[in-house]
Parts: sequence; structure tokens; C-alpha cells
Amino acid sequence: MSETEELLLRRLQEQEERLVFERFELDDAWQLGSLLVRLAGERSLPVAIDIRRGTQQVFHAALAGSTADNDHWIVRKVRVVERFAASSYLVGRRLAAKGEALDAKYGVDPADYATHGGAFPVRVRGAGVVGVVTVSGLPQADDHALVVQAIEAHLAR
Repeated sequence: MSETEELLLRRLQEQEERLVFERFELDDAWQLGSLLVRLAGERSLPVAIDIRRGTQQVFHAALAGSTADNDHWIVRKVRVVERFAASSYLVGRRLAAKGEALDAKYGVDPADYATHGGAFPVRVRGAGVVGVVTVSGLPQADDHALVVQAIEAHLAR
């Protein structure tokens, strides 16, 4: 593993350890989703945004330039977070650093799972992962960064 890969993995792991909610109710999902829409809209980003609490989709928005394909990517990324309790980007980068592929290692269909950045676990202190926040439409590092920026801002309030 290169030094660059190692630094990225450490940064991604640190984000997951740091970005923990005290609670995550429907109003939190609405506020976080609305913040993501505002951040993406200010930059004219062609993204779809999805927030789930448990198995329920509690927020969804499609901004100008996004397509139905983004919704398919969201579902595939969410499955990775639900299965591994880690961001889709972290799971993908861990596998890449080892030269492994999700389908070969875990026997899953790549049509159903995507280890591309953009889906981040909603972790509540004392309860574990209770949901997923996902953005799709940008390069994977940018999808991930937008979600992290919004969660950081939401938790800072």
C-alpha cells in the first residue's frame, strides 16, 4: 500500500470516528438534506441526494443535471454502507489498497453493490449505524466530500 493510500484510509477512518450524531430523527434528516441541496445548488452540482433512517427513505432530491441513473448508484452505494457499516468510499479504498474486488471477496453482484464514494453511515452514539446519507453525480471523492462537508456543518450547529 502506498503512503498516499495509507493517508487517505486514515483520513476516511477518522471522519467516521468523528462524525457521530447524538440523535438522528426525521427533522435531522430534513435539515441535513436541505443543507446538501443548498450546498449543491450554490455550486450547480448535478447530483441526487438521498437520506435513509433504517430502511426508510426519509429524504430525496434530484438537482438539475442528475439522472435516474444516479438513483440506481445511490441504491448500490447504500447497500455497501448497510452491509459493512462504513462509508462506500472507505470500503472501496480498503479493497483497492489490497488489490481486491468486492464481488470476488464477498460474492456479491456488482450490479447490486457499488464501492464508490458518496454514501456515508449515520452513526448515533450508543446506537451504531442507524441510516445512510448519499450523494451521486460527481466523481466519487467529490460525492464523499460533499456528504462529509454537510454532516460536519450539521453537527457543528
